[in-house]
Amino acid sequence: MSLFTFVLRKIGRALLTIFFAVTVTFLLLRLLPGDPAQAVANPNMTAEMRATLLTQYGLDQSLLTQYGKYLWQLLHGNLGVSFAQGVPVTTVLMERLPWTLLLTGSALILTALIGIPLGVLAASRRGGWLDRAVQILGVIGQSLFVPSVGILLLYVFGLKLGWFSIGGAYADGTYGAQWYLSVLSHLVLPCLSLVLIQLGPYLLMMRSSMIDALGEDYCTLARANGLPYRRVLWRHALRNALLPTITLIGLQLGFLVGGAVLTETVYAYPGIGRGIYEAVTQLDFPVLQGAFVLLAATVVVANMITDLAYGLLDPRVKNR
Repeated sequence: MSLFTFVLRKIGRALLTIFFAVTVTFLLLRLLPGDPAQAVANPNMTAEMRATLLTQYGLDQSLLTQYGKYLWQLLHGNLGVSFAQGVPVTTVLMERLPWTLLLTGSALILTALIGIPLGVLAASRRGGWLDRAVQILGVIGQSLFVPSVGILLLYVFGLKLGWFSIGGAYADGTYGAQWYLSVLSHLVLPCLSLVLIQLGPYLLMMRSSMIDALGEDYCTLARANGLPYRRVLWRHALRNALLPTITLIGLQLGFLVGGAVLTETVYAYPGIGRGIYEAVTQLDFPVLQGAFVLLAATVVVANMITDLAYGLLDPRVKNR
């Protein structure tokens, strides 16, 4: 299979996945209890004013008509207007997206920078104290629950010790260098929560992959030819051991996004996850739909990039 065909297939699958996510999101939101018209209409309105307002937002139309209209608007980049705020959904999301990208991006980078080297060192010292410690941390990390970790860190390091700021993304009234320091202080605990949740799978996957790679013939041959063990470990075995970890990064992105929703809610972090929580309480369908579509598209595109990177590292994947 040519590289062009491989890329084209991945893009096609990504588009189908996004379409499926859009459809499921639209239908599931209509199953939520409550009347979304309450977020639009004022109880003091007359019946005529209420009917006019519901017509304006299309809430008086059939489900199929609403779905078709929503798809048509989506194709034109129009996510609708927020019921609760009365502003375009795009504006609402773009105000929150940078904070979510900062949080999830920082957590993903830190998790990889910590998990990959620790997994490699654990595999190189198999049976030693570091290996046992990594296995224990990996198992514990997989059993952690985001809100529990967030509340614990919030209580210990935010309330009791007072080392880091809590609530929001920055302190009001700060400017220049102080603003950046405030952003960093507010970021530490939410980011640490996500890192602790995500770290376990990276540790175990990297350790297992490195053990398999070090047992391959090419590593044995490299050692027999006199190459230093450190070079065999970091330059020969690591490249092949990274392939399963790259796949894990793509798979973990979905969990990272879900964890960000819970984390932002616990820390009142003004990202898209916090916006989803607020939109649920207000039955703000346009914001919910826009947020879910944006997050789904982000995860799908990230997984597609991961697949493409895997295909470049391992040409055999392109033939599958």
